[in-house]
Amino acid sequence: MNSGIAAAMAQVTSEKKVLHIVSGGHTDTITGKDCHWNVFRVCNTTTMDVNAIADTLMDKLGKKWYFLTPDYAYGHSVQAAFVKKLKAAGGEFAGDLVPLGTADYSAYLIKAKAYGPKVLVNVMGGGDQVNSLKQFVSFGLQNQMGVGGTLFELESLRAVPPEARIGWWTMEWWWDQPDNPHVKTFVADSKKASGKTPSARNWFGYVSVQTLALIANQEKTLDGLKLAHAMDGFKLPPEVAMQPGQPDYRAGDHQLMASVFAGEAHAAKGDPDNMFTVGALVPGEQAAGPVSETGCTLTWPS
Repeated sequence: MNSGIAAAMAQVTSEKKVLHIVSGGHTDTITGKDCHWNVFRVCNTTTMDVNAIADTLMDKLGKKWYFLTPDYAYGHSVQAAFVKKLKAAGGEFAGDLVPLGTADYSAYLIKAKAYGPKVLVNVMGGGDQVNSLKQFVSFGLQNQMGVGGTLFELESLRAVPPEARIGWWTMEWWWDQPDNPHVKTFVADSKKASGKTPSARNWFGYVSVQTLALIANQEKTLDGLKLAHAMDGFKLPPEVAMQPGQPDYRAGDHQLMASVFAGEAHAAKGDPDNMFTVGALVPGEQAAGPVSETGCTLTWPS
């Protein structure tokens, strides 16, 4: 679930020739310059999420940004990708690297207000994102600047008050796809089992386990090298993908080419989990860019 841990594990799993499916570690290097033949990733790269939302932030809100970025691998990776897009568009930025577990964001928000950005790009995650957004609206800064970023996941949307459900973000899977019968079944089964609507994190885990089951049964083996070769370019069946198209684990870097759901957060409408409206569904290949730009060179054992 954590980029730093996933990257460290990959050093060991590749040596041991164990198939390694990363469900929730996003930093680019995992399927980029530090990629391994045995490592496949379900969740997006940070570049995929950034590419799906950066133009929306610039077009709708402006090109002067202030970053609140968590000071660890994921945060650094997201900000670097955002800065690349912003600079290419002639924008400007400032910001802070914020320690994980920060409770008081007042000093950072005062600095952001003084800078006068068009957008506060909030890269914080989990409880840090919840606390920072609560304080953002308590200071009334939503009346002075827009807010947005990459992930504002369902778990975090549930945890903030209605007035903090604002801004433009990405989802890596979204439960409200009315024209997809597989999504309807998954949502119904999840609610029956847990009492909750499934989030992208639930989808990550489901896809990871289902992929392994499909490949192991197809190949009739648990040998890591044989499984990895079989997963190279493997396309998810519709009942597992649960989205338009048929995303595959791209042969060049083993990144799942899932679509990115970009849109706007808002107070609940009807269903209590209806707190996000998808504005664009960005194909994975478009968001990821070519393998040649990732820095990945896969080296397979003999």
